[in-house]
Amino acid sequence: MAANGRGLGRAVSAPCPAWRRAHWEAKGRLKPEYDAVVIGAGHNGLVAAAYLQRLGVNTAIFERRHVIGGAAVTEEIIPGFKFSRASYLLSLLRPRIYTDLELKKHGLRLHLRNPYSFTPMLEEGTTSKVPRSLLLGTDMVENQKQIAQFSQKDAQAFPKYEAFMNRLALAIDPLLDAAPVDMEAFWQGSLLQRLKSLSTLTPLLQAGRILGAQLPQYHQVLTAPITKVLNQWFESEPLKATLATDAVIGAMLSPHTPGSGYVLLHHVMGGLEGVQGAWGYVEGGMGALSDAIASSATAHGASIFTEKAVAKVQVSSGGRVLGVVLQDGSEVRSKVVLSNASPQITFLKLTPQEWLPEEFMERISQLDTQSPVTKINVAVNRLPDFLAAPNAASGQPLPHHQCSIHLNCEDTTLLHQAFEDAMDGWPSHRPMIELCIPSSLDPTLAPPGCHVISLFTQYTPYTLAGGKVWDEQERNAYADKVFDCIEAYAPGFKGSVVGRDILTPPDLERIFGLPGGFPDTLLSP
Repeated sequence: MAANGRGLGRAVSAPCPAWRRAHWEAKGRLKPEYDAVVIGAGHNGLVAAAYLQRLGVNTAIFERRHVIGGAAVTEEIIPGFKFSRASYLLSLLRPRIYTDLELKKHGLRLHLRNPYSFTPMLEEGTTSKVPRSLLLGTDMVENQKQIAQFSQKDAQAFPKYEAFMNRLALAIDPLLDAAPVDMEAFWQGSLLQRLKSLSTLTPLLQAGRILGAQLPQYHQVLTAPITKVLNQWFESEPLKATLATDAVIGAMLSPHTPGSGYVLLHHVMGGLEGVQGAWGYVEGGMGALSDAIASSATAHGASIFTEKAVAKVQVSSGGRVLGVVLQDGSEVRSKVVLSNASPQITFLKLTPQEWLPEEFMERISQLDTQSPVTKINVAVNRLPDFLAAPNAASGQPLPHHQCSIHLNCEDTTLLHQAFEDAMDGWPSHRPMIELCIPSSLDPTLAPPGCHVISLFTQYTPYTLAGGKVWDEQERNAYADKVFDCIEAYAPGFKGSVVGRDILTPPDLERIFGLPGGFPDTLLSP
């Protein structure tokens, strides 16, 4: 499904998860040596540790924060309200990991969303009637009825577009689990090496067979601006803009930027519970995903230590890894060190520079990971009441409340203008907002009648123009602007707010160790 949402979730509650008990027991028994050490207990680091430990490799994980999960965490920032503070939707975690690590056995519970996308209109000047909206889900007939409000032609084209994109996802998906082609061995290796490398070509050949004669059109999706792709399929702006959000979400890109088509494909390629393209909430918040992976790892003997920051990687005089030195001065020996930290932190801060090629170091330092995202977590005492879809008298969540709700997304021009503001060094005057209400499906996250809301907003530059910095005043000014936008679609929203947590790109870098802020890959493990 090309218009799906994104993110992660699960709140930690009594009784204490098994991994936390194991952590408390292990905390006082830090050993001087392990077979492997993992730097950082983000979900990728936890997965690596779980696989190693299942193979009998004695593994320790060191996390600098007080909580595991990296960006996939649940935190009770406002009393009684449990937030997926960073990542907030789940889809892209590989199916094999669910099976191999037995995540359901270790407590993972999911809430799939259907419908999955809601785009309300403002339609100023039409106060005598309810504004239109676009609601998309798994029912294709209903999707076509929704799209027909704006274009009969687009309603007829939409099933063909979905089939086109799903075919591309079907071709690319196996490549994600396959080893990359070893081109050096293929061209310069021995005869035996060349023969072995041929096997790595199989997934590519299979992808080519699936795509067939349409390969040029699929190549365009991977390389062109998403506006060019969508303009060939559709004419109505509400539909094009809704689909285009998946091409720019979490990326400092405009819908007119070449390559934005691939970002959209990235969001089509996931799935949950065997449903291709599905996105969902983790029960209890994203931290429950991390808890389940950690539980799988500790059940086989892995050790997890929080508030244990790694200061540097130790390397012998011969260039072999010896282990790590922790911030408190403790030395931990290991045969292997895996890093879940960013490439910049791993190679520019933790690894001795003399053992790294100069060209490699230069390439790492030039990585552009700037994010346009400010994440705002909001506690409210009632559901947003959208003009385009009024609330039920009972106050209970309606189908559109479980969606990714797209605001300021009626036209691709709006998305491009928001991008241009940030390129000039200013937060968008009319930011693109993805609003999610995970408590609409998971009531464990908030007190009765209340809800937690995730606002994934862009575009906000890392560095502000005019010598300004992201201080408390600038944070609140931007959040107020976002709330004013929501108020236009859902009057009364600002009066429902109990509290908020504002995370600008520098905040996301400081708290979660994400250079430049919050790249989209962290939205959806």
